[in-house]
Amino acid sequence: MSKEISRDKALSYEYTNRANTIAIITDGTRVLGLGDLGPEAEMPIIEGKSLLFKKFGGVDAIPLALGSKNEDDIVKVALLIEPSIAAINLEDIEVPKAFSVRRRLDEALHIPVFHDDREGTAIVTRAGLVNALSVVGKKLKSARIVVNGAGSAGMGIVEILVASGVKDMVVCDTAGAIYEGRNENMNEFKEWISKNTNRQLKKGSLLDVVEGADVLIGVSTKGAFSAAMIKKMAPSPVVFALANPDSEIDYAEAKSAGAAVVATGRGDKPNQVNNHLSFPGFFRGMLSSRASKVNRDMIMAASDAIAHSVKRSRLSPDYIIPKLDSVKGYTSMAIRVAVSVAEAAEKSGVARRQLDKNQIKEETKRILSRYNKVERSTKRLNASMK
Repeated sequence: MSKEISRDKALSYEYTNRANTIAIITDGTRVLGLGDLGPEAEMPIIEGKSLLFKKFGGVDAIPLALGSKNEDDIVKVALLIEPSIAAINLEDIEVPKAFSVRRRLDEALHIPVFHDDREGTAIVTRAGLVNALSVVGKKLKSARIVVNGAGSAGMGIVEILVASGVKDMVVCDTAGAIYEGRNENMNEFKEWISKNTNRQLKKGSLLDVVEGADVLIGVSTKGAFSAAMIKKMAPSPVVFALANPDSEIDYAEAKSAGAAVVATGRGDKPNQVNNHLSFPGFFRGMLSSRASKVNRDMIMAASDAIAHSVKRSRLSPDYIIPKLDSVKGYTSMAIRVAVSVAEAAEKSGVARRQLDKNQIKEETKRILSRYNKVERSTKRLNASMK
């Protein structure tokens, strides 16, 4: 077996568990909304995420919290472990380093790299936004959108909205509106934002540019939004206040200020934008298709799958995003996303394994069934030992 793999490295996907194994890589410099707490403090996050990968996507995820903040070290580790894994999930790395790491790995690796803070957030946000605008009788391409926050999540959201055909969008950071020609607090990634948004070259604070906006999206900090901002927006405004653990504005306050639809990152409010809707299924689809890269087609397909999982007849101001409250619901969502991602990977030419829709569904169900049997056996064993 080893000699055969030596002659054809692709056989490592057939003869070993590499085909179902990924690494979650972080340096702990951006632990959720809490900042740089270090790699040890990140371990509960990525261990919990590993469980979600396994339970809902059947994916074996190895949590790796690295003891270095150095970009070269992070890239080197990823390159060295490539022979053992089929994909990488970058997690909670500060910007702009996270962007540079992602770009370098995309160029050097032969396996896909998914930045969950970036792509994962963007996938679910776009899905919810499409449905929210439908509720208020507006269209994504013609909406006036303001995004507050130009970190990983903000960058991902801007990228997916530009790819969706949004023409009127302004992005703000701590220095105000980002526009072409701005010199303060810029980097190469904000330069991209400046060239692809804000065509009217609007300047000023968030309060200045939010006037007349149909949508206000926050991936920033607690208290960044005010009732006064919402009152300056267009009729039937949509507000996505996604900062964690505390939103830019409280759900009730946003509604009282006139927001027609409000989404947050919180599970105790309606319309929670949570990445767990996307990443188990996204990775299942990548692994099943043996995709070599993550591309825009796959990201858009996953977002559409989530958006369309809410029946049009059930859409309402308090129901724009699937609310999953059972294992069956999560696994159904994972399968839906997996099929869409795998199909997009094949159509876009990055799949190295071709399976039809039914084969992907059956493979995912089979993998999850094996895991659930092991989980039930473990529970019975633990109960017998008490």
